[in-house]
Order: sequence, then structure tokens, then C-alpha cells
Amino acid sequence: MKRKEPYLLVAFGVALYAALMNFGHVWAALGWAVGLLTPVLAGLLAAFVLSVPMNGFEKLLRRGLPRARQSLLDGLSLGLTVLVIAAVLALALRLAVPELARSLGSIANELKLRWPQWARQLSDLGLDTGAVTDWLAANDWRTLLEKALTGAGSLIGGIVNVASSTVSVTVNAVFALVIMFYVLLGKRDLGRQCRKLLYAALPEKTADRVCAVAALTHDTYSRFLSGQCVEVVILGSLIFVAFSLFRIPYAALTAVLTAVLAFIPYVGAFSSCAIAALLTLLAQPEKTLLCIIVYQAVQFVENQFIYPHVVGSSVGLAPIWTLVAAILGGQLFGLVGIIFFIPLTAVVCQLTAQSTNRRLQTKGRSPADAAKAETAPPEKPRE
Repeated sequence: MKRKEPYLLVAFGVALYAALMNFGHVWAALGWAVGLLTPVLAGLLAAFVLSVPMNGFEKLLRRGLPRARQSLLDGLSLGLTVLVIAAVLALALRLAVPELARSLGSIANELKLRWPQWARQLSDLGLDTGAVTDWLAANDWRTLLEKALTGAGSLIGGIVNVASSTVSVTVNAVFALVIMFYVLLGKRDLGRQCRKLLYAALPEKTADRVCAVAALTHDTYSRFLSGQCVEVVILGSLIFVAFSLFRIPYAALTAVLTAVLAFIPYVGAFSSCAIAALLTLLAQPEKTLLCIIVYQAVQFVENQFIYPHVVGSSVGLAPIWTLVAAILGGQLFGLVGIIFFIPLTAVVCQLTAQSTNRRLQTKGRSPADAAKAETAPPEKPRE
């Protein structure tokens, strides 16, 4: 085995050098592979997310049906999970769509009523719309029509491309749903098969460590997602009650937007507050400042008294690391990265803490003694 190690290192170095010299082709191949596996990855991700409420329903069903077979419990829990998610989406659409339509209609009416006043204010500030008038005068209707007919071909091509991409997305979504259902219904068999392969390919100690990390990751994500769902419902309800009490317009729409955007840490709160202030500015400008104050007061109460107990304690992550995780996740993977990097960072921090404690114990020092040594004042030199 020792004789093979130099050859393996040389082979790895040659492969790494070839990959770096052809980085463009390697990156294109990776993109093609990821695109090919998109339905599989999407199905696995959806199964991972839905496994959280499914496990909760399974525990409840096991209490009521202690002698039922596991396959029956899995089927019932999956059915209840799908029904609850469909009911929540239908209720949200039922409440949000009519309110959104009424809000857009009222905003359009407000714009029509207030536009003459705003136009006069813009004229008083010295803003001139002469450029728009000159452009309309220089381009007659015949020229505009010819340009429109010339661009019809590209428009039709764009429509065809959008239609083909829509069909592709639909097909991928259907495959992802099928994979999700298969994984959720056969998760125990898949788990046993993965453990067999793991223990067959790796040493027992390494396989135990991989299983422990996987269990920790699943537990952290489950607690994070369940806590985040509870926090979203509480925050949306508080916003609706507060806006209704102070008679701030668009209370229901703001509550729904807040609940949806609350899944995005930090960014969601600022975005929903800005949207609420803009809607209030268009409807009742005199209440814009009150809207911002009420929203920030509710957000302060939620951050100080609700979020730490509902979500913060479930993840066990300090605020500074939560912010770092949100920034890194957003830079790398956008909104999805902001959401999923927080529990991932919590897992990394827990693994780092465990490794640190093990290293301290091997050196003959307990973690408590090491912490005391870091905070203890330095001893005074003897005279």
C-alpha cells in the first residue's frame, strides 16, 4: 500500500493540473451534469423539506394507531402533509389574490387622482418633460408601426423560446414530484441501503462519523424549518393586528407579504417594510411615518421576545454568525442560499465545537477549564 501512495499522489496532481488547464470545459461539463440532475436534486430537496411535517404527523398517528403498520403510517402522514400544504396555499391565494387586486386597483386610482398634483410639484422643482414630447413628435405612427412589424419576428421567436422553456420546466417539475413521493414513501429502505453502502465502502469509525453528521444536519434543519414556519405565522398575525388597530391601509396585504418574505432573514424584513411604506404613501401619505414606526415596533418585539425562543433557540446560532451565513448564502446562491445557509452554519459550528472539545480532552483539559482560562485576569508578577 505504501508503494501505491506516491503513484496516487502523482495521478491526482496530473488530473488536477489537467482540470485547471481546461477549466472552461470542466465547468461546462459540471453545468451540464447539474442541469441533467436538476429534477433529481429538486425532488430530493422537496422530500427533505416535506419530511419535517411528515415526521410530525407520523408521531401523532403513531399515538392514535399504535398497532398500525409502518407503510400505512407513512402513507397517511404523507397524505396529511400534502393536504395541509394544499390547504395553506389555497387559503393564502384566497386571501392574498383578491386583496392584491383591490390594492392594485386602489393604487391605480390614487395615481390618477394625485398625478396632476405631482406633475405640478415636479414642474416647480424644475423637471421638464420636453424630451418625451420631442421623442413623440420625431417618431410618427407609421415609423413606430414599421418598427413594430420588423420586431415581430424576434417577438415570435421569444414567445417560442418561452413556451419551450415552460414545457421543460413543467416536465422537470413533474419528475421532481415523482422522485419526491418515492423518496418520502421509501425513505427507510433508502436509508438502510445508504448505510449498507457506507459501511461497506468506508471504515466503521468513519461511517459512524458520517451517520452522526447526517443525523445532526437533519435534526438542525428540521428544528429550523418548523420554528421558521411558526415564526412566520406569528409575525404575519401581529402585523395584521397592529395595522388594523392603527387603521393603516393594506393591513391584510402587508401581513401576507411579511409572512412570505419573513422566510428570508434580514432582507425580508426590510423589503416588506419598504413595500408597506410605499403602499401607505400612495394611499394615505400622512400615515407613512406611522406605518414605518408601527412596523418597526412589531419587528422589534418579534426579534427580542419571539424569534429567540421560536427560531434562535432551535438553531442555537449567535446573531453574528446568522448574519455572516445570510450574507455568504446570498452571495453564492441567492435567496435559497440565504435561507438554507443559516442551519448549515449552525451544523458547522456544532461540529467545530465538538471537535474542539475532543481536542481539549485529549490534552487533559476540560472545555470549562479552557473557557475560564480565557476569561481569567492575568496574574500579577511577584515582587
